[in-house]
Order: sequence, then structure tokens, then C-alpha cells
Amino acid sequence: MDDKPSPGTVNESSELLFSFGVIADIQYANLEDGYNYQGNRRRYYRHSLLHLQGAIEHWNKERILPCCVLQLGDIIDGYNAQYKASEKSLELVMNVFQMLKVPVHHTWGNHEFYNFSRDYLTNSKLNTKYLEDQIVHHPGTVTSGNYYAYHFVPFPKFRFILLDAYDLSVLGVDQSSPKYQQCLKMLREHNPNLELNSPQGLSEPQFVQFNGGFSQEQLNWLNEVLTFSDTNQEKVVIAIFPFTQRPPIVCAWPGITETPSQSYGLMSVWCVSLPVTLTMVATLRILLVCTTSI
Repeated sequence: MDDKPSPGTVNESSELLFSFGVIADIQYANLEDGYNYQGNRRRYYRHSLLHLQGAIEHWNKERILPCCVLQLGDIIDGYNAQYKASEKSLELVMNVFQMLKVPVHHTWGNHEFYNFSRDYLTNSKLNTKYLEDQIVHHPGTVTSGNYYAYHFVPFPKFRFILLDAYDLSVLGVDQSSPKYQQCLKMLREHNPNLELNSPQGLSEPQFVQFNGGFSQEQLNWLNEVLTFSDTNQEKVVIAIFPFTQRPPIVCAWPGITETPSQSYGLMSVWCVSLPVTLTMVATLRILLVCTTSI
């Protein structure tokens, strides 16, 4: 009988190594609260700042501070673009993040691209690539393309990887550019609907306009980083947008991708992409996830 501790359990021999926070889908806008597209989930537009403040206050009061916080995208809502309030709303949210006592790592979701171009985001405070780790003598682990992805080490033998799930996308790209035309062609080949945000009748429902995908260049880079981590027996946490929990698959172009633990044979890989506030605690054997809804 296997006497290993099951995931989600802590025993007396477990040793706390470090913790980190996760928050996603803040989607701030200076609007009254509303509902999501399906009309079945509350959206806290204006009040989302209060939820963010509450999360930050919680992290700052921890006896042992988390090593960092992962912000997993959709930091402001697409409504801001309609009211020409994108920059002001982003500034408000970033000012709240300044209260945080630890570094924050940002990923980009579709709402970032509803508000800003990729060039704008690259030169904004939402680009935290300056926090990346440099692996000496392994040039393949350094990003070389226009995608926004990087990795860092919050604790010895643990590597975090942030991916760009809109590397291939029609969002945030100049419509006259070859990349836009390439992505639009790919989208229309898989989605014949007049409304490209509609998955109606699609055998591959991930091919909608609000989704994106990974270029082969980014996947090659990811392979290099995971190979390095595997060789050096590192545990890996991947921050990614978008992601479904059941089954654990990445819903991105060009196809539904298995989780990296399946694709690369790594034994210790966790994917982080949840519409909740999380505090994650890494121990010698397990990763504990405690969730509180936002």
C-alpha cells in the first residue's frame, strides 16, 4: 500500500518552505456591479477594488509574508475602453497594488487587450518581465520573441513560469500587420460563425475571438525551461490564462493542450489559473491551496 501523503494533507513531518498569493479577474471599472455574459455570476466592477484591498491586507498581515503574488489577468474590465477610462482605471488598480509588501507578477488576459495594444502593455507597469530569472549558460531559456513570458525562482528548487496565452491573437494587434492577418485566418478556418466570439456549433470551441494561443516559438522556449527544471529536479508552477479545472486542460489555439505535467512527463508541475483569490503554501511534499471567492 502506498504510504505517501495524499495531495491536500499535511502531517507533522511537513515543513513550510514558502507561500505565495494568487488573484485573478479583478476587472475593475467605475460602474455599478453587474453580471457576467451568461448572467449567472455577479461582477463587482467598482467594488472589485475593495476585494483587492482586502486580499492585500490579508497578505500583508501574514506572520510569514508570501514571497510574491501572481496576478493572473483581466485586471480591468473591457468596459473601460468604451468610456475612454482605460489608463485611469489601470492607474487606480496599480496604486492599490502599491500597498502590497511583496513583488507582484502580472499576466495578461483578454480584457487587457480590450483596453490596450500589445505595444502599450509591453511598456506599461503590467510588464514584470524585469523580475525574471537568468539561467547562466542556458540561452534557450531566455525568451527571444515578441511574446510576454518569463520564469523566476521564488525559493530554491521551485521555478514559476508565466505564459502568454495571447501570443497568437487578433486582440491588441495592429489590423494591418501580418500577424493579425495570420491569426484572423486561423480563427476563421476553425470558426465559420459571423460572430467570432460565438462557439455555437464548433467542434473546437476554443476558437473564439476572445481566446488566443501559443506560437511554436513560445512552446519551444517552454520546452527548454521545463527540460532544465526536469534535469535539475525543480518543482514547477505555471501561471497561465485561460485554463479549465475539469478536466485540467488549456483552452487555447491552435488546439486544446494537455497540462504540462502530462505533456512533458514532469512529476511536480502545478498549473495556476483560477477566478478566485488564493494563498498557496508549498511544503516539502505538497502544495496546499486555500481559496476565498472574490
